[in-house]
Amino acid sequence: MPSRRITGIMLASLLAGGCTTKAKVAPDMQTTAPVTAPVAAWAGLATPVDRDRIQRIGLAWASALQDANKGFAKDVRAEGELLKPRAALARPAPTPGSYNCRLVKLGKTRPKAAAFEKFKPFFCYVEVEGDLLTIVKQTGDTRPAGRLWEDTMPDRLIFLGSVALGNEQQPKAYGEDPKRDMAGVLERIAPFKWRLVIPWPQGTSKLDVFELTPVEKQPE
Repeated sequence: MPSRRITGIMLASLLAGGCTTKAKVAPDMQTTAPVTAPVAAWAGLATPVDRDRIQRIGLAWASALQDANKGFAKDVRAEGELLKPRAALARPAPTPGSYNCRLVKLGKTRPKAAAFEKFKPFFCYVEVEGDLLTIVKQTGDTRPAGRLWEDTMPDRLIFLGSVALGNEQQPKAYGEDPKRDMAGVLERIAPFKWRLVIPWPQGTSKLDVFELTPVEKQPE
């Protein structure tokens, strides 16, 4: 009889130990922190409208090219990598200095607007401002300017800026006047060639694409 009692006590102890071990594992599994996606700094600075524009950049490309290809397919093809949605290369940051820039507008938001327009080249400038790069259009009556921010996607930078008009020396700060705000994506598409893509701009186009190529001399 005593041996049976001892065996029973040992068995109970083993079972109790097993239960204790399981109880220690469960809380550890429950308290594991969930993995969250990183958030870029620009997302906290951009207006909700501009965050939405950038998030829908793929739709802007598709819709704008669909419009342009109906009557300007040859012109679209002639632009090569500039108007190919997936042309972005690694290391998107441009070198500070003066650039020869030009603008191509794609798609239309009004029935009578042109689905494809390209404009004469102008000068713009990339410079270092603290920890950020800035882009400034140097000539013309409408002069965009803004800062470039790192993104969670390594092959692009995010542009947030505004527009100076006429004789204004400086554009308004981003967010000060929603009608002048600009938001887009800067990508490198070839050696010494970049593009600044503005989806759903405040105009008659669906996509504005600025081409940037470095020049040796500053404009006078």
